[in-house]
Amino acid sequence: MITVPRWLLLVLGGMFSGYHVVLGIYSLDVPETPWPTIAALSLYVVATVLSLWPVRRVRMPDWLASYDLAVAIALPMLVTSQLDPGAHNGYATWHVAAVGTLMTIVAARRRLVVAWLGVGFLAAETWIWAGPEALGRLGVFGSIVWVGIAHMLASALARAAREARKFAQAEREAAAWQAAQDAHLFEGRFRLAQTNRIAAPMLRRIMDRGGDLTPAQRRECRMLEAAIRDEIRGRMLLTDTVRHEVQRARERGATVTLLDEGGIDGLDEVERDRVLSRLAEAIAASKADRIVARTATEDSGAAVTVVGLRQPVGAEASALGDDDADDEVEFWLEIPR
Repeated sequence: MITVPRWLLLVLGGMFSGYHVVLGIYSLDVPETPWPTIAALSLYVVATVLSLWPVRRVRMPDWLASYDLAVAIALPMLVTSQLDPGAHNGYATWHVAAVGTLMTIVAARRRLVVAWLGVGFLAAETWIWAGPEALGRLGVFGSIVWVGIAHMLASALARAAREARKFAQAEREAAAWQAAQDAHLFEGRFRLAQTNRIAAPMLRRIMDRGGDLTPAQRRECRMLEAAIRDEIRGRMLLTDTVRHEVQRARERGATVTLLDEGGIDGLDEVERDRVLSRLAEAIAASKADRIVARTATEDSGAAVTVVGLRQPVGAEASALGDDDADDEVEFWLEIPR
C-alpha cells in the first residue's frame, strides 16, 4: 500500500497558499488603495493557517468552516472593490486562485457543502463584477474544478474507510465464529474422550457378561451414568474434590444434581476454586437425601446455590425419583461471588 505522509500534504497546501499571498503583495500597486487588499490578505492568511493546522480530527469544526466561508465571500468583495473590471489587472486578481485553494482545503477536510458554497459565491461575485466571460479569463472555472477533484477524492477516501471498517468487522466476526467452532469441536472431543474413559471399562464388562449383571454392577452402572451426566450438565461445577464428594454422597444413597447454567463462567481461577471448594464442603457435610447445586445468574450476588432436601420418615419416592413435593429442606446455601 502506498501512503503519503500527512506533513507533506500540509507543506504542499501551505506552499500553494503562500504563493497566492506573494502574488497579492507583489500586486499591491495595482489597486487604487492597497488597504482592502491588505485586509483580504490578512483574513486569508489566518484562514489558511487555521485550516492547515495539524490536528487529530480530520473533519473541520463548524466554527472554522463558517469562518472560511466568510473569508471566501469577503475576499472577492475587498479585492475587486479597488480594481477596474475592464482593465488588465494581472496578478491583482490573486483572490480567485486563493479562494479556490482555500475551498479545496475545506473540501479535503470533509466540509463539501461549504466548499461548493465558497466557489459558488466566488463565481457569482466575479460574474457581477466583470461579466460571465471573466469566469474563464480569471480562472474561476479552475477553482471549481479543483474543488470538484477534492470532492471526489474525499468521497472516495470516505467510502474506502467505510469499506475498510466493514471488512475489519467482518474479519472479527469470522474470527469469532471460527473460534467458537473450534471451541465447540474441542469441547465435543474432550467430552467424548472423558465419557469414553469413564464408561469404556463398564461397557466392556457388560459386553463380556452378555448383559447379565449383578445388582452391584447395575448400581455401578447407574453411578457411572450419573457421573457422565454431571460432566455434561455441570461441567463448570466440577473439580476432582467435587467429583469425589458427589460420588461419596451417591454411594450413601443420596441423589445429587449439578446444573451449570453459565453463571460462573466469568469468575477467575482463584474465585472459582474458592466457590467450588465451598460447594464440595457443603456436599460432604450434608446428610440430605437429595442435593441440587445450581449456578446463579451473572447479576446475582451469589455464585452457586445449593439445596439439600430430606425425605420425611415413612414417605415413598415416586418411580421416577422426582417427587419432592413433601420433601423437607435440610439446608439452603448461597455461595457468594
